[in-house]
Amino acid sequence: MNLKKSKIENLERKYRLNLINSITGIKPANLIATKSEEGVENVAVISSVVHLGSHPAQLAFVLRPQVEKESDTFKNIKSTERYSINHIPENLIKKAHYTSAKLGSEESEFDRMNIEKEYVEDFFAPFVKESPIKIGMKLSSIIDLPNDCKFIIGNVEQLILADDLVNNLGQIDLQKSKSAGISGLNSYYSLSKLDTFPYVRTSEIPEFE
Repeated sequence: MNLKKSKIENLERKYRLNLINSITGIKPANLIATKSEEGVENVAVISSVVHLGSHPAQLAFVLRPQVEKESDTFKNIKSTERYSINHIPENLIKKAHYTSAKLGSEESEFDRMNIEKEYVEDFFAPFVKESPIKIGMKLSSIIDLPNDCKFIIGNVEQLILADDLVNNLGQIDLQKSKSAGISGLNSYYSLSKLDTFPYVRTSEIPEFE
């Protein structure tokens, strides 16, 4: 298969959607949890979370265009400036996937999909209780992207995970955590560690055959 731009643009819509959403490879599988000012809790599957920096610790994710109707996730983050990012464990992928349904603002995906939530200390937004890695976030900024999507940038306020998931270098074992990955829009994968390599210094590059 060798597809030029014109060919890609003329593919059947659903085929093109699946294909282009898959070409980046495995993406992180996360649930973004929020709460409205009225107290309604919301949770939605997101596969676009990216690391922006470590000092300060910042993460970002992409939301679809909010033109016709703003999503509950977007509205809640704008109004409360608090949200949580939760790794999706392998045993929760089915429930997590169905949070992409467009429910009414008065209905919580936590309740509809029977996903257990929890609150940690005084953090405003809920966390997903079963998630092995939970991240409490504070909104930093929202950037309009050229395709009308929203780039949501936040600062890490809280990090919750088991001590035995982190080694003495601060590296998290995603295989041990049983965090899932996503390919495309609806295919979920387990993650297996292949190897770990040292920080690369020019003087230490080995001879490759």
